[in-house]
Amino acid sequence: LSNLFFPNHLMRKKWLISLMMRELNRNVFETEMQVRPDDLDMFRHVHSSKYIDYVLAARYHQMEHFYKMPMQEFLTNNYGWVIKNALINYKRALTLGDVFVVKTHIIEMEKTDVKVGFEIVNTKQKPCCEGEFTYTLINISTGRSETIPQWVIERFSA
Repeated sequence: LSNLFFPNHLMRKKWLISLMMRELNRNVFETEMQVRPDDLDMFRHVHSSKYIDYVLAARYHQMEHFYKMPMQEFLTNNYGWVIKNALINYKRALTLGDVFVVKTHIIEMEKTDVKVGFEIVNTKQKPCCEGEFTYTLINISTGRSETIPQWVIERFSA
């Protein structure tokens, strides 16, 4: 990580050591969902923007149930997560009433960011889409990115 993010070399070294001492939990977590009528576009399949919603909803569910970090805890501590970037590779369409599973796992964690891989599969276990999101932790009051605190690193770890 560059000195741009960590002007104080010792602060950078301390954060990296803290992260390296912990093994990130790279388990794949799953959340089942179903396509609703308002998810469809004029071609009668799920609109591309809804896939982002599905991944976000699954991550909120998974953070609460698997990492024991409900979004309310972040809000209480004046934090929030925003999407820094997203990559989505579409494979096959979901349609009205389809049941599907959103599978996610942590790829890596940096100073302010967590990169999450995902796959959405239908009931036949065929991939509908896959990709990755980079989420940045922000301070809600300032709207600026924040270094991921130790308590978050610990819960994202094995």
